[in-house]
Amino acid sequence: MKTIFAVAAAALAFSAPAQGQEYPTKPVRIIVPLTPGSGADIAGRIIGQRLNEHWKQPVIVENRPGAGGQIGTAAVVKAEPDGYTLLVQSSSHAANPAIYKSLPYDPLKDLADVAILGKTPYIMVSAGNGPYQSLKDVIQAAKAKPGEIPFASAGVGTSTHLAAEYLIALAGLRMLHVPFKGSPDAIQDVLGGRSAFYMAPLDVVLGLVKEKKLNALGISTKMRVDLLPDLPAIAEQGLPDYDMSLWFGMWAPAATPIPVVQKLNAAVNAIVFEPAVKEQFQKLGIEPAPMKPEDFQKFVRSQMDFYKKIVARAGIQPQ
Repeated sequence: MKTIFAVAAAALAFSAPAQGQEYPTKPVRIIVPLTPGSGADIAGRIIGQRLNEHWKQPVIVENRPGAGGQIGTAAVVKAEPDGYTLLVQSSSHAANPAIYKSLPYDPLKDLADVAILGKTPYIMVSAGNGPYQSLKDVIQAAKAKPGEIPFASAGVGTSTHLAAEYLIALAGLRMLHVPFKGSPDAIQDVLGGRSAFYMAPLDVVLGLVKEKKLNALGISTKMRVDLLPDLPAIAEQGLPDYDMSLWFGMWAPAATPIPVVQKLNAAVNAIVFEPAVKEQFQKLGIEPAPMKPEDFQKFVRSQMDFYKKIVARAGIQPQ
């Protein structure tokens, strides 16, 4: 079935009706509102390179981190809606409305949902030489010192923050949140032993886990992953309701012509099944999950509802 989908997508990917036929005729800019080396940045650069090669037009990836992705996202919202300025963001895009009382843009009205790039689990990681060698160790320490044991995130309201808060709420814990500007800084904090754990995107920490610089304490999905078959799911370790995935998506300013959105969607859906890209994604633990624009739109909205429930359950007061 996937093969049929890929062939059909490929047939559409680099041609589109009406306004989309000539697009693109100049460089395309992809803004990633997160730090270099983040999961969305890695996935966005892989896709951007292939778009560049197919379209024979420069596809430039620009990082604009800060405020949980709000700064870069707001820049895309304000851009000309012609398909030449795009956003590649993680599921933090869906988490932000749950954590912030107000945003400098309306996530439902100011952006067109273009395509999903893929999904990947989080890994709960701790310092390789630190005191937390298992999820049980973290839970016991947090129960012994309520509100004192720190955990790291890639920023307030990011999906890594809420993935941790969900675990903390399910385990009945109180812990100290230490937000950073992105995954690289959060990882360094954990490596240095200052924070107990970080809910890291699999693609970002896989190498450090294999080098044993980080301990992998659990996988966020109920199903184990082939890259780390011996790593138990968090759900297997006393928290059966825990099940989360990190996903990466592409958006455009809201008034972008529908044929351009469709052409972008078809291109991304075809690229993720190209053998070279699929191999890169597999090494990073990213699974293609192609959707049409209307299905991606429904998915994004369902994720926004999911994160609002996490925030409510965790008792987090929106900022």
